[in-house]
Amino acid sequence: MHPNPLFRSEDRALLEALIDEIGFGMVFLTTPDGPRVAHTPLLSTGDGAVQFHLARGNAITRHLDGSNALVVVNGPDAYVSPRWYADRATVPTWDYVALELEGRVRRMDDDGLEAFLYSVIERFEGRLGGEQWSADETPENIWSGLFRGIVGFEMEILAWRPTLKMSQKKSPEERERIAAGLAENGSPALAHLMRTLGE
Repeated sequence: MHPNPLFRSEDRALLEALIDEIGFGMVFLTTPDGPRVAHTPLLSTGDGAVQFHLARGNAITRHLDGSNALVVVNGPDAYVSPRWYADRATVPTWDYVALELEGRVRRMDDDGLEAFLYSVIERFEGRLGGEQWSADETPENIWSGLFRGIVGFEMEILAWRPTLKMSQKKSPEERERIAAGLAENGSPALAHLMRTLGE
């Protein structure tokens, strides 16, 4: 992660909100076959852990239980053009929001995995609006067949390493020009965060 302390945050509620809002991340692990990554939905427990599930056949699934792993949650990111600076005699950069979580992983039992699945479905169905789909609509034979193909995990987070790089080195006026440029060029989420979090 970026070494500049200006881009760090100790705001645990904000970091939990990033996990909750994004809801997806990457799990990295060094295995006997080399480094591997898996992409998965994430659920914060709210008490210093994150839960996820992987396909049983995933290259890292059989190595995770009891291991130290790294989970990365990527927020919005965008190219920042010098055209938005008062002095254009410089170079471009990239602003981004990212969170690294390092911790010890344990495999969940079947009850824990099922509770995780119901929670994830309820959370993301609720964001769609309209009539929600329920996991109970899946016939038992289909649910149990798919359930056998996945493994649930919980990682106790031992280190939180966030980077909220949003042009904090620039003046407020320049940051507003950058935010406007981002918003006009397809990065409204990052522009919004820059205006609300990056002070």
